[in-house]
Amino acid sequence: MIVRSLSEIEDTERHVRAASGTWESKRLVLAREKVGFSLHETVLYAGTETSMWYAHHVEAVLCVAGEAELTDEETGQTHWIKPGTMYLLDGHERHTLRPKTDFRCVCVFNPPVTGWEDHDENGSYPPPRPTPDGRGPPMTATTTAVQDLYPTRAPPRLSHPAGTRSSGAALPRPEVV
Repeated sequence: MIVRSLSEIEDTERHVRAASGTWESKRLVLAREKVGFSLHETVLYAGTETSMWYAHHVEAVLCVAGEAELTDEETGQTHWIKPGTMYLLDGHERHTLRPKTDFRCVCVFNPPVTGWEDHDENGSYPPPRPTPDGRGPPMTATTTAVQDLYPTRAPPRLSHPAGTRSSGAALPRPEVV
């Protein structure tokens, strides 16, 4: 089990600030943890514009504070993102975020990032590769490859007594079977 707080990674190698000056990211879970994804808290600064294209990654983003305009650069469609709104870049869409206020979000990447990444001239992170310290191999975006690279024990199957999932009453602790 890993337990890690945002405050303990402040100003460490897991706290990345963009060369563009438009965002910072605290990377809570990285490729070196070998779980098949990375998890970040990212803040994009009010009044900035960040164009991105994750050519090698899929990203899910959940806004937890602030507001921003999201533009899909391929279609021109815009969306207003506010707390409680999620967007998923499942088609490697080129997109631009324009935060009205500081925009704090929780991001999940597959394959996971290694921790040092910043956007290149195309707004992309580079293809996955081993961490600079050599502790982890690159990940691919397929479940099979993730399982092959990072085998873990399968989670236990849970069994819920009949009728307990939809009753609205507190659920009993499931039995491990």
